[in-house]
Amino acid sequence: MATMTEKSTVRSVTYDLLRTLKLTTVFGNPGSTEQPFLQEFPEDFTYVLALQEASVIAMADTFAQVTGRPALVNLHSSAGMGNAVGNLVAAYHGNTPLIITSGQQHRELVIGDPYLGNREAVTLPKPWVKWSYEPARAEDVPEAFMRAYAEALQPPTGPVYLSIPMDDWKRPLSGFTRVRTVSDRVAPDTARLRMFADRISASRRPALVFGPEVDRAGGWDAAVALAEKLRAAVYGAPLLDRASFPEDHPLFGGPLGMSVKTISDRLTGHDLVVVIGAEVFRYYPYVPGPYLPEGTELLQITGNPAVAAAARVGDSLLGDPKTAIELLLDMVAEGSARTAPEPMPRPRELPQAPNTPLTPPEVYATLSRVRPADAVIVNESTSTMAQQIEWLPTNRTGSFFATASGGIGWGTPAAVGVALGDRDRGAERPVIGLIGDGSFQYSVQAIYTAAQHNLPIVYVVMRNQEYSILKSFAVLEETPGVPGLDLPGLDIASVARGFGCRAVDVETTEDLEREFKSALAAGTTTVIVVATQPQKAML
Repeated sequence: MATMTEKSTVRSVTYDLLRTLKLTTVFGNPGSTEQPFLQEFPEDFTYVLALQEASVIAMADTFAQVTGRPALVNLHSSAGMGNAVGNLVAAYHGNTPLIITSGQQHRELVIGDPYLGNREAVTLPKPWVKWSYEPARAEDVPEAFMRAYAEALQPPTGPVYLSIPMDDWKRPLSGFTRVRTVSDRVAPDTARLRMFADRISASRRPALVFGPEVDRAGGWDAAVALAEKLRAAVYGAPLLDRASFPEDHPLFGGPLGMSVKTISDRLTGHDLVVVIGAEVFRYYPYVPGPYLPEGTELLQITGNPAVAAAARVGDSLLGDPKTAIELLLDMVAEGSARTAPEPMPRPRELPQAPNTPLTPPEVYATLSRVRPADAVIVNESTSTMAQQIEWLPTNRTGSFFATASGGIGWGTPAAVGVALGDRDRGAERPVIGLIGDGSFQYSVQAIYTAAQHNLPIVYVVMRNQEYSILKSFAVLEETPGVPGLDLPGLDIASVARGFGCRAVDVETTEDLEREFKSALAAGTTTVIVVATQPQKAML
């Protein structure tokens, strides 16, 4: 707080507002146009330095997801915003409430297109923000933050952007008193929900698809209760970024698939599909087929009007997924007369003698033996996600995170954000980053932040020396001869040591188990590089 002897400025008033809103952790990489905001950085604030802006966004993304409140990001003008856009796409699709700021040049220079001027500042982050704004007057900066907070937090939640001229911070301002609170949930239409409940009760063989919105809303337990009451099969939403149902539950039928044909084939035999908290559907790649099997109907419940409007089939209902599920529990009839669905087949076949190099199932089987029950998984080994679900299933709420976009380079810094979010809320959980060797290179500098903060992260990097997921797509799409899909010559462990992490190379399951246990006890960040065979992705 400014004292009686201090001059009250836009900067001091804004910091007081940020305190009130509990936005006291700033993720950033400082630039010259941001220094007027960051000068004499308050002792009651925390600055998290990442060495590249894409990492800044991903760290803030999972920090906000774990803490349940918006995260504040500070980037450098248009250059920093440009670097950040790749992971901003993931935050937008993941409905993460971020307040992203960047510095603009001095107001007196902007008209002349100066060096480091943020040209068309409010256009640059679009369409990947809910709201983008540059205050018309310095005096409007605190109120711009207030609106940014409201925009980010109201459903559908998501990132917002403010561009702030660097000379605004020193302008005199007596104060800002119009602090407001906003709702972060919207209740569903009860009459329409009851109609949905009647259709669900009348279904002979319903299927449930729980998407990321359910876990984000805190609806994990309610989802389990609904599935058990209905005695319905549950499938994982395509390309999910949060798990919303225990993947070792007897009603869990496995991932739904990714293409139109695969999903339609998977749903054959169900007369009704109820999609809660997910798109209908995240499709990729394009493999043509019917959007639903003949005789199958679909109901969708989502908190996002755009997601409802974009659905290719089915009837939609808007509302908070957790609230909707809890209301449905009282509305639907017991499904005890239904035949219980077959549980997901788990072949779990391993060779009698370990392979050299190891296969991804061998890696995951080893980790399943030593993973602590409360561990968090951040996965960006895109070609092995099906094997991860089979061998290393998610069985607790808030314990699985993946990118919500199709880009890579999110997972390594996202693990940092999870660990920082846990520390902020007083939780102690080991974080396991399952990262492909290609993905790791996109944001390898993020491990510097992990090491500097002594975060309990164990990165397991599967070194198959290629972009396996892209080779799988090349087969599916019949595109032979694509260049740049091999990755020879990477010494990942040496790079990790250079950033201050513990790092080891392992080749056997015994070595992996031993080093993983050592990493859990190390009290800091460890990078374990495992030589593995390429894995054909299940598309």
